[in-house]
Amino acid sequence: MLMVQVILGGITRLTGSGLSITEWDVAAGVIPPLNAGQWQDAFVKYQHTPQFRLVNSGFGLSDFKFIFFWEWFHRFWARMVGVVFLVGFCYLLLKGKIRRSMVRPLIILFLLGALQGAVGWIMVASGLKGDAIYVAPTKLAMHFVFALGLVVYTFWLGLQLSVPDSVRFAAPGLRGWTVAILVLLFFQLAFGALMAGHKAANVAPTWPDINGDYIPAGMFRGSWLEAAVSNRIAIQFIHRGLAYALFVLVLIWTFKAVRLPVVQERFRRLRWLPLLLIGAQIILGISSLLTSPWIRAQHWVAFDWLAEFHQITGLVFLLTMVGMLYLVMPVRRFVMV
Repeated sequence: MLMVQVILGGITRLTGSGLSITEWDVAAGVIPPLNAGQWQDAFVKYQHTPQFRLVNSGFGLSDFKFIFFWEWFHRFWARMVGVVFLVGFCYLLLKGKIRRSMVRPLIILFLLGALQGAVGWIMVASGLKGDAIYVAPTKLAMHFVFALGLVVYTFWLGLQLSVPDSVRFAAPGLRGWTVAILVLLFFQLAFGALMAGHKAANVAPTWPDINGDYIPAGMFRGSWLEAAVSNRIAIQFIHRGLAYALFVLVLIWTFKAVRLPVVQERFRRLRWLPLLLIGAQIILGISSLLTSPWIRAQHWVAFDWLAEFHQITGLVFLLTMVGMLYLVMPVRRFVMV
């Protein structure tokens, strides 16, 4: 369900739907407008947003219903994740099916989910004031990173419950490279979110150069930090550079994984997967760049498909490396609390 939620978040972003619902109501927001009057009221509220006035002033009610659906479904699915968790947790706890050592991590998991909902509203609110026509890119990146943290935490707990100790083994050298990849991947995914928030793909839709240059001039004038979060050329340059660095690290990781003298069968089957995923991720990223000039507002085109699969593959790659870290760690009960 969390994986689906991240995918829905990507669709909501790509369809420009995130600002269609201007209020956050945890209970009443579950039910969408059910009659013409309610639809008109919701549309009028959207018409008071900067996005409508400056970008979508030609929208009719049918256009509004389309973007409303994706934002509503994204929020509805988030609520359902919470419901499924609470119902399952309470039932299993009452039945004595949950070990005491797992109670605190599961409560933390629920609180992280609630925090992610709050971060989501902070992100949406950033696009409803002043002359903002989209959510703040830094808030979007924060929302995405929190979502990835929630998915990773859940996945790690799942690994603890489902992976037997017999398939794990200590590989200190490989573990260090795995941690290095995960640290670099964290920044890469954050810059991917900044790319999305700034709509920075079509500012330089060329490859391998960046509008004819390999190191664009002047992109880091002034503050490096400010350029890294607000200059679209700088963000794309960093995002590309991190991708190349990750590819090199994964090549080294694969070489070392293949050369391990004795490994478990499960690891042997999976050790080529990171290289395959990073290769696919880079191809999808380049393809997204090259198709970005044909982006059409309110139309789902090749770029949108490629961008969505680029995000999904990045998430799968992240979970793959987290799984690899779990497999090569010393065998012990390691609870994320």
